[in-house]
Formats: sequence, C-alpha cells, structure tokens
Amino acid sequence: MADSPNLSDSSAPPGRDGMKDGEGGGRVRWRRFAVLTIPAIAVTAGLGLALAQGALAASFAVSGQQFKVSATSLEGEGFAQYGSIDVNAREELIPVAVTAIKEAKLHSLCQSVVTTLPVVGDISLNLTAGKKAPVEASNLFVDATQLAGDAVFSNIEIGRDASTLDKGPAEAVGMQDLFAQQADTVSITGLQQTAWATNAGTFKLSGLSMNISKGKKECF
Repeated sequence: MADSPNLSDSSAPPGRDGMKDGEGGGRVRWRRFAVLTIPAIAVTAGLGLALAQGALAASFAVSGQQFKVSATSLEGEGFAQYGSIDVNAREELIPVAVTAIKEAKLHSLCQSVVTTLPVVGDISLNLTAGKKAPVEASNLFVDATQLAGDAVFSNIEIGRDASTLDKGPAEAVGMQDLFAQQADTVSITGLQQTAWATNAGTFKLSGLSMNISKGKKECF
C-alpha cells in the first residue's frame, strides 16, 4: 500500500480515471489497485537508506505466498497510503502499496491462502471473523498489491510527499519525494485485497473461525 488506487468515476468514459470531490471529502470507486513500478536503479540506490530509516514495509521477512482478504465493509480513522518495499527470506525486493489506518473496524472479515503441495495438491486455509461484532484493529498496516471496493474519504490529500504524512499511525511514513495520500477517515464497502503482509498494534477478532480443507477455496 508510492501508490494510489485507480480512481474511476461512474460518469467517466471506460478506461479513464475520474473522481468526484464533495465538500470535506471525496467519493471514489476502486476498480483496481495498481502498484507504481519503482525503477530498479532507484530501488538499489535507496535500499540502504530505506533500511536505515526503517522505511521498509513489513517488519519481518514475508513468505513466498500472497493471501486474500475481503470484508463487507471497513471504517477507519487516520488513513495513509504510500509505496514501499517488502523483503522475503531470499532477500528479494517486493514492491507494495502500504495502507495504514490508526483505528479500523471490519465487518464479515475473510482471509484465505492456498498452498499447492506435491501429490496432495491444493490446500486452503480460511479464517473468518466479525460476522456479529466487527473486527477491531489499531495501527493497522497492510502491504498490498491489489485492492478493490467502493470508498468514501473525508478531507483527502492526494499527491502528498510520503515522508510528510501525519494523519495515519505515527510510523506510517514513506521515503522522501515519493507519492502518497492521506485522509481523516475512510469507508470501504465490498473490500477485496491481495496482500503480502499485515501488521497491527492490536487485532481483535470476534467470532474467530479457522479451517483447512483440500482444494482451492478463496475469499474471492
């Protein structure tokens, strides 16, 4: 979650990006979430600086598998979004879009990951929560490569320098001169995202249920 979503207004011609701005905020329809390609030379030159500044996204080596997350709705206070880099155990660099929220509530959360094993085939791990009471998270960070849904922001700032973000969690800052955006609040319905990692200060999962099954069973 530097990167920004494709902002597609229903009144704009197909294939073009559009945005409706209302008083105190903007209403956005997210069709796809495109990650800004960071030139290889810039990544190599900036990696040492990023490590020194703690600007790499996940605080751990990410696995070789992405996972999917969906929710019927998300409400958040203190939203920030910027581009960063995850690193796996092989020390390979993975561009991500970091979405950071101070306080978030998610309804009907689903998380899934599919592992393909020799002989056995596909094995799916599914986690669900928040069907009655919402899932609650503080200082939530999601390192994503895709995001979709219908979103409403209040007091959004688009194109802010990633190193100057101040509306999200205290640690939600990116590298200087990179694109970022932030807002006082965010509301997303029909949330669907594909991610490499999730970090949170606290993560309260009401009605948690987890199961493993054969075959491919994903949230979307």
